[in-house]
Amino acid sequence: MKPSCLSDDDIAVSSSATTTTNTAEFLPFSRPAISQATFDEVVACLQSGWLATGPRVKKFEADLRAYLQAPHALSITSGTEALFLALQAMGIKEGDEVITTPMTFVASLNTIVHVGAKPVLVDVDLDTYNIDVNLIAAAITPRTKAIMPVHMTGLPVDLDPIYDLARQHGLRVIEDAAQAMGTHYKGKIIGSFGDVQAFSFHPNKVMTTGEGGCITTRDEILAGAVNVMRFHGIDREAWNRYAKGGSQHYDVVGAGYKSNMPDLAAAIGIHQLSEIEGFIAKRTKLAERYHVLLADRPEITLPLIKKPTYAYRHGWSLYAVLVNLEIAGFTRDEFARRLQQEHNIGTGYHYCAAHLYSFYRDAFGYRRGQFPNAESISERTVSLPLFSTMTFDDQDRVVDAVIKVFNS
Repeated sequence: MKPSCLSDDDIAVSSSATTTTNTAEFLPFSRPAISQATFDEVVACLQSGWLATGPRVKKFEADLRAYLQAPHALSITSGTEALFLALQAMGIKEGDEVITTPMTFVASLNTIVHVGAKPVLVDVDLDTYNIDVNLIAAAITPRTKAIMPVHMTGLPVDLDPIYDLARQHGLRVIEDAAQAMGTHYKGKIIGSFGDVQAFSFHPNKVMTTGEGGCITTRDEILAGAVNVMRFHGIDREAWNRYAKGGSQHYDVVGAGYKSNMPDLAAAIGIHQLSEIEGFIAKRTKLAERYHVLLADRPEITLPLIKKPTYAYRHGWSLYAVLVNLEIAGFTRDEFARRLQQEHNIGTGYHYCAAHLYSFYRDAFGYRRGQFPNAESISERTVSLPLFSTMTFDDQDRVVDAVIKVFNS
């Protein structure tokens, strides 16, 4: 049976294409905030004639290193490609195993498969949606080479126990930080410590470059390998080879990829990054307001009712609630359909538990019932609208619609 889940892109298409009975303007679950400075930078980039990798990418990477306090920050065409290149640079290969979670966008698992390894899944904590760190040790085998925790919705995973396990067993750690730009763990920003992190700058994230991502690491050898492989395996920086003083002579030391970010994307990212603290502050205020306005609705479980015991700053990439079927009297899908069709409000599903997709059932033998917490979240989760240009009036409209759907 096909899971009733859609990708981010599918949701965007279906939400805008569905006929509604409400005449109010459609309110999407996510919308990027693009400042005038960003428009001006993009125009200046177009006028410069330099659209591919160039000086704006170099500036963006320098800004990323400063913001994330990372010695190496390499821009990539997507968060997915960032995961793939990092895994490959780690030497993960056929026959290896990488431990991760089923509660993530399927790209996390796909990248493991693309390097020839097997994704070994561990269930999640029902309160945080993050991997249950207490279950990881039992999943380690002689074939395990890495652990891939996912910082779901912008809430950091409890990383200390994971890194302790990695040190004990000689494993690498690659943090799927697609939703964790600006997130803090125990007072430190994600990207400033640990092994390797992969971020996404998809338009649904806290900040965007249109499409894009980056890798941060303290491993100079790994950073060098990614730098070479992200641009055809060329052994030196060749982005300015056609400029005055540039050289068109180079060597190819590996069968690399075309994964370099263009200047046109970096032109967006430069100003998005400079504004990210304001984005997170606004998202946090909206999330806290949702907590208050929806606190007395037993039909849904709000995120972080039970807070982690460690210090953190949530990035609030998403505000994902769980529909309580036995109280609401209808499914998550019906709840989302009625918000959209009756009130013109978009929602997202984040995410369908990855082991329920037919490929992962057929290829790796995963089956329903193995990861009950991930499955419960998968069947009940709805992401309500949350974005940094969202007004309190917009939010009041969402809350009013949620109450009307439940009261009806």
